[in-house]
Formats: sequence, C-alpha cells, structure tokens
Amino acid sequence: MSKSWFITGTDTSVGKTIASCALLQALSAKRHRVSGYKPVASGCDLMPEGWRNSDALSLQANSSFSLTYGEVNPVAFKEPTSPHIAAVMENRQIDIQQLSDGLDRLSQKSDVVIIEGAGGWYTPLNERECLSDWVIKEKLNVILVVGIKLGCINHALLTQRVLMSENIHLSGWIANSIEARNTHYNAYIDTLKSRLNAPLIGEIPYLSGKQKSAPLAQYIYLNQLV
Repeated sequence: MSKSWFITGTDTSVGKTIASCALLQALSAKRHRVSGYKPVASGCDLMPEGWRNSDALSLQANSSFSLTYGEVNPVAFKEPTSPHIAAVMENRQIDIQQLSDGLDRLSQKSDVVIIEGAGGWYTPLNERECLSDWVIKEKLNVILVVGIKLGCINHALLTQRVLMSENIHLSGWIANSIEARNTHYNAYIDTLKSRLNAPLIGEIPYLSGKQKSAPLAQYIYLNQLV
C-alpha cells in the first residue's frame, strides 16, 4: 500500500496544482514511483480525446509513470464551479466510493499518491457530503497550500483549526507566491511559521506563463515532510 497525501488549499486558485506537481517532481527525483490523483475536477475543455481538466492533465504529465486520464481524474465536470453544482447541472451524482476505488487502484501501483483536492477544505460533493468527508474516511494526511496574499494568515489558521478539530494530521505546508510583488511576503512567512503546527516544506516563488512549466522540485524540502 502506498503513502498518500491530500493537498488542500486556503482557498481556490491558491496553487494546489503547481504545488502538487512540485511534490510529484521532487518525489520522482528521489526515484519514488509516484502518481497524481485529482478525484473530482470541475471545469473541462473539449479535446480530441474528450473533456479534459487542465489541473488533472498536469498531474498526469508529472506522474513518474504512464497513467490514463481516467485513472488520474475519475470524476470530471464541464462547468468550472463547485462540484455539487456542476453535478446537478449534468444530472449526475458524486459517489465517494468511486473516489476511493480510484485511489485504491493508484495505490496498488505507486509508492506515493499525491491527491489534489478541489477548492478549499469544505468543498461540497452533494447535499450531504464534502470532499473533506472523503479525506476523513480514507484517513489521509494533509498538506496545506497557502496562497501568499493579504488574508492568507487568517485562512491558514482557520484551516489548521478545522483540521485539528477533525483529527486530521497536517504533515506540512507549502507557501505559493501568487502575487508578482508582495511587500510583506517575509512577514507573512514568519507569522505562518510561528503559528502553524507543521513544517514549511516548500516555497514556490511567483511564476508566470512559461515559468510554470519549468522544473519545480527545487522549491520543495522533502526532508521536512512528516
């Protein structure tokens, strides 16, 4: 059975995908057999192969061995909105057992599975369940991606408090700089270091355009991951 980490964020669009890809690259460089997993994705583009989500394609490309798109992303919706809304729009239901089955299949062929969430911690899947319920069911350890901007300290501390209340282990956090210029970057990082009860395992600088396809492993501190 492989080791799995669930990648959540302080909000949507804070860099979960680039952080997940950085982790995949860093683990691959250590000769681990690693796979990326995006159990639920909203927002797809029509390609010759069918509807595809760009985040899932990035995880597929950065896995250390060949995976089909369906293995990486078993549940995909066209509309870029919360999964429970997208599911209603397509007259579909999300069954968390399908997410577990997909994880089991990847775990059987991987040393490590990096699982990218959708949105923040409490992303609804249906009328009853959130993606966090699935994480709890699977007893997954969590890595938190903090998008460094005004408000990130509050968002990070609120997420940590929720994880603690639900007995979820926070293995580490990754700082992702999402602004080209941030005068208070160092102050934010120092505050988060002192208040988050988990090690900083990566700092990703602001990357734009083609920079995002550059090697990312250099920004991850695997020796800090617990």
